[in-house]
Amino acid sequence: ADRLRSATLPAGLAAELDEAVAALAGPGDLLAVRACVVADADGVGEDGATDAFAGLTESFLYVPAADVARRVAACWASGFSPESVLYRARRGLAPAATRVAVGVQRMVPGVRSFVAFSRDPRTGAAETVVAAAHGIGEGVVQERADVDHFFVAPDTGAVRAETVVKTTMVCPGDGPGADPVVRPVPAELATGPVLTDDEARQVAALAAEVERFFGPPQDIEGTLTTDGTIHLVQARPVVFATPPAPTEDGATGTPVPWSNHNITESYPGISGALTYSQARVFYRLIFRDVYRRMGVPEHRLRAREHHLNRMVGLLRGRVYYRLDAWFELHHQIPGFVLVRPWWEKSMGMAGDYRPSRAELLRALPTLPGLAWRLGRLPGSVRRFLRWWDALVDDAAGIDDWTPEELIACYRRLWSEVGHRWGVTLVNTFFMLGTATFASALVRRWVDGDEQRTLGGLLMGGRENRSVLGVRSAVALAERIGADPALAERVRHCDDGEADAIWRDVVDGGYGPELAAAAREHLRWYGDRAPHDLKLEEPSPRQRPGMIISSVRPLVRSGLTVAESRAREVASRAEAERELREGCPSLPRRLVIRTLAAGLRWFVRTREDTRYCRSQLYGLTRHVMWRLGALLVEAGRLDDPLDVVDLTVEEVLGAYDGTLVETDLRALVGRRRAERLAATAAADLGVRLTTRLNRPVADALPAATVAAPARTATDGGDGVDLRGLPSSKGVVRGRARVVLDPSTPPETCRDRIIVAKETDPGWLMLMMVARGMVVERGTLLSHTAITGRLLGIPTVVAVPEATSLIADGEWIEVDGATGTVRSVPPEEVPAEETATATAGA
Repeated sequence: ADRLRSATLPAGLAAELDEAVAALAGPGDLLAVRACVVADADGVGEDGATDAFAGLTESFLYVPAADVARRVAACWASGFSPESVLYRARRGLAPAATRVAVGVQRMVPGVRSFVAFSRDPRTGAAETVVAAAHGIGEGVVQERADVDHFFVAPDTGAVRAETVVKTTMVCPGDGPGADPVVRPVPAELATGPVLTDDEARQVAALAAEVERFFGPPQDIEGTLTTDGTIHLVQARPVVFATPPAPTEDGATGTPVPWSNHNITESYPGISGALTYSQARVFYRLIFRDVYRRMGVPEHRLRAREHHLNRMVGLLRGRVYYRLDAWFELHHQIPGFVLVRPWWEKSMGMAGDYRPSRAELLRALPTLPGLAWRLGRLPGSVRRFLRWWDALVDDAAGIDDWTPEELIACYRRLWSEVGHRWGVTLVNTFFMLGTATFASALVRRWVDGDEQRTLGGLLMGGRENRSVLGVRSAVALAERIGADPALAERVRHCDDGEADAIWRDVVDGGYGPELAAAAREHLRWYGDRAPHDLKLEEPSPRQRPGMIISSVRPLVRSGLTVAESRAREVASRAEAERELREGCPSLPRRLVIRTLAAGLRWFVRTREDTRYCRSQLYGLTRHVMWRLGALLVEAGRLDDPLDVVDLTVEEVLGAYDGTLVETDLRALVGRRRAERLAATAAADLGVRLTTRLNRPVADALPAATVAAPARTATDGGDGVDLRGLPSSKGVVRGRARVVLDPSTPPETCRDRIIVAKETDPGWLMLMMVARGMVVERGTLLSHTAITGRLLGIPTVVAVPEATSLIADGEWIEVDGATGTVRSVPPEEVPAEETATATAGA
């Protein structure tokens, strides 16, 4: 080591080094010279996750250019110091054999420094741990400065800080090449945190980016200059305190986050094997296609295929998102940081993520490619809709097809989905980006409520397919109401009688015009139902009498198509008036109107393609139920609906010859028992965590029984809640807490619906309600859009509304301010009080 330290570099190497140093640093600049043990072919070395040589080799700071060669020799020599040789011997490595690389970096005048771990080094938990101190990084690394710690949750961005009173910091020495010195922390910096929450999130984002680049969890060092810029100094794999954090049964304890925040609107309650297996296929195919369309290279998609296969899981019969897979996949999308805040809100996260300036700068080069894809989007959407409508037309006569024809139809259908459906999510990406930009401009340029103004501007324009379905139902109800005898029969029918009424209508018993209108409604909108993505649930395509049940409250209310359109026009006109009053600048109003027009197109496209999704699942349901009937005829099943407890591949495999277990009856029996057990078990909740390297079923937390919901007779101080204003107006009425969209629409008539979330299948409930309060949602969510369409006061993003508001409780909803409060007893209408007393 001593001979190396005093050695002179060969003339050629010294000249190359001098040239490189001159290119790196200007006159008077100082440099850092750092040694690193380089991993060999077997991964042994500082860059290996199992052999951390950190601290055993030399690093020199504030080195003048003229002294770099001497410091390089000293770095080489440190690889053969007594400490390094002893470390290798104790690790069973060749004591005299090592490879030392030397890095030379230009110094930046850092005033705060940090060490960050992309995973908790103590437990392996998916939480970024940041240690930060005033001064230079030697204070943190060598524990010579007082350090604050910050813990950043990767899924929500929430920051937990553990701070201390800072008295010491490490600063540069006096003069070039001088050793760092310990100095007192200025009094004004002693008590405040070293980093703001936003800075801690930016450091965590940097650590995550480095981890994505290298693969394993990373230990990074960095510094912040006076302008707040974060500089990455170095990175190495995290060395875990226990490799990594075994649990009591020996499995590693890295948490795996799950959430069903907005997926329950598509897959509420318990889902059978058929529904879940199809959901996995759907998510894998459409997201692979959207990543491809957004420019993610094929080799990256292949490397992350396992994440595509586990985007959704089935935990005790309920469908959940696996969030670590989503983050890993979505971060591949160029410019994802631009829409991440909206995406996080839609996934039920805290939604306080804000991209750092560095992230925004890195996103800038992606903008030309994004603009090119945006320009292609309208043509892609038109081609998609033409393809889909032609495919639906080609499926006519499916009831007469053979098993082979049904299977070929299914295979062809989903193969095409895997190459075309991504356009629907490309539209969503640009919709979120446009909404983010439009919201920021309205917030800055317009006096008034940003969400109310922008929400109103989204009204109007060409009707989307979902709206056309609603208005077709309203028109059908109008026709029924025009026949007094039929209207009276519909108003008082139950579900069994609804089936008989439907048969009488389509057979011409109430005239050929009504029969034609009913058949046309079934043809175009027969796949829309409250649970239209759950293959175990029927749609009007299988049970047409559901249409009579759904329009029954419309017949009673007398709502007309003209009235529905008038509400929409009024909402748009009010928003335009607020824009004129709140934004006197004509050019700014034109910009906002242009963005709103773009948003209307994106929203219309989303609703059009969502209806196509209902048809996609409707066609899939038809194929599967038809194959179930054929398997009954073949003696393999007892009931056509037994297929709901088989996976898609098991149903097809019965004819393809790919079954591993051929006794379908036994398989159905076991699955049905599991499904019924899951139905009886308590809900796991919206968010939960399992542990990596353990079977998920074993790692599920013990289910906690939810507290019973309040009832209108519980008393107490009532509720005073706030959410996101989505559709203006003030309404008072009784709450109807709806946890299952199959609730009869009649029970929601003139009530205020209170729900966790909604989807297009809730439309018939919404159309007879006086207002809506929903726990989840955004300005662009289905609930918000439908509330504005129907002209009823609506508030979304109201946490725990279904738990805090009692069914039957009198509440007031202000859709302009986003407030929801209990109506004091003395303000409840007298007739309602009398009714309640009589009922008691």
